[in-house]
Amino acid sequence: MKKNIFILTVLIVVLLTTVVGYSAAKGFMDKKEPSDYHIGISYDESLKSDKPSVVLFYVDWCGYCMRFMPRYKILSTLYKDKYNFVMVDAEGEGNRKIVEDALISGFPTVYIYDNKYDNRVHLTQGLYSDLGLMRKELDRYLRIRSILDSADNDK
Repeated sequence: MKKNIFILTVLIVVLLTTVVGYSAAKGFMDKKEPSDYHIGISYDESLKSDKPSVVLFYVDWCGYCMRFMPRYKILSTLYKDKYNFVMVDAEGEGNRKIVEDALISGFPTVYIYDNKYDNRVHLTQGLYSDLGLMRKELDRYLRIRSILDSADNDK
């Protein structure tokens, strides 16, 4: 009798471990890679625009990039009328020169590119985890840009 209870207990533990392990693995596998998001416009399209661009440099294997993507999507929705949003796969074919020019040293890396004023602002990694801080920086840039626009109109 004790032997049957022991065997039954072992079988239940093995079954539960398998089910829990499968559920955890499935949850991990369900996570999207950054390239699955398809946010914004291409880098080349952004170069033709007078609107500033928020450019995200990422790689699919980067855990920080995966965690940042939901916030980047929210920002792209909130600021769609004020900024272009661009995603650049740092390992993507044809992106080598863009990545080298941006002096990328880690992932994710986010810049505000403003072709109108030939300006590039690096948004530090300390902002990535706090949507409120990211919004403050994006709003700050828009305020500065409006001052530049006013000065251009006064000429």
